[in-house]
Amino acid sequence: MATSLTVGAEEQVATGIEADSLAAEAGLPWVEDAVNVTPKDARALSRLFFERLTVLEEGTGEYQYARNTLIEMNLALVRFVAGRFRNRAGDTGQMEDIVQVGTIGLIKAIDRFDLSRGTEFPTFAVPYIMGEIKRFFRDATWAVHVPRRLQELRVELAQAKERLVNVLDRDPTIAELAEELAISEEEVIEGLVASNGYTAGPLDAPDDGPDSDGEGRSLTDILGETDPALELVENIHALGGLLHELDERDRRILHMRFGQEMTQSQIAGELGISQMHVSRLLTRILARLRRGLLAHG
Repeated sequence: MATSLTVGAEEQVATGIEADSLAAEAGLPWVEDAVNVTPKDARALSRLFFERLTVLEEGTGEYQYARNTLIEMNLALVRFVAGRFRNRAGDTGQMEDIVQVGTIGLIKAIDRFDLSRGTEFPTFAVPYIMGEIKRFFRDATWAVHVPRRLQELRVELAQAKERLVNVLDRDPTIAELAEELAISEEEVIEGLVASNGYTAGPLDAPDDGPDSDGEGRSLTDILGETDPALELVENIHALGGLLHELDERDRRILHMRFGQEMTQSQIAGELGISQMHVSRLLTRILARLRRGLLAHG
């Protein structure tokens, strides 16, 4: 009884045949599952693929096959380097981001590797991968953006602190950190303050620190207060409607007095009335607006 392939299976077979054909044309073996090649085999195969990559024409299917296979065979290097940063990855999603960023470093290493120099590819590639990942943490993971100089200083301070703790058997002082790094105490303080921008927490998170009152109050409860400007905004909003209820002359008087900052005498001269009359008009207008605001709440 004859069997037939599904559409998906037929596509897989066709892809495999095409890849096998490209490998043959490139003078290379077809590596069916390059991602799962052992590190030992990857080193041996990588050398062969790099040799062919130097003579293949860039942009051809054969060149792409060799380059893509090199990337897949050496992804284990990316996972190895990324594993060093596991403690700094906040969650699984960020770990995936680290692997993707590290893969960019791997691709750069493949494109720049020169087999004639006699260097093993893993030795050449790891600094590229590490550099991309460190750049990712430096530029993309700070909760608050700070200058690169302070980002680098944060790392130097952490390393210096670790060294001094081992020597002193206690946390070093600012003066000791400054002496260790040959910088001023002001620079140390600036770096320590900038380090606070690396991570951020929600204001509504419970305060469980040693100085908390045990009631689980949030920072919003402790530090927050009513902004006095909020009441001013509400009053201005309410005042807009009340001003529209005034007649044109009253609005003009208010504009001259508070908009143009004219004196009552100047307003009187502008309107052809006495200063006393202007004073009574302003008193009446302002009292009306005040009553309206009080009624508004």
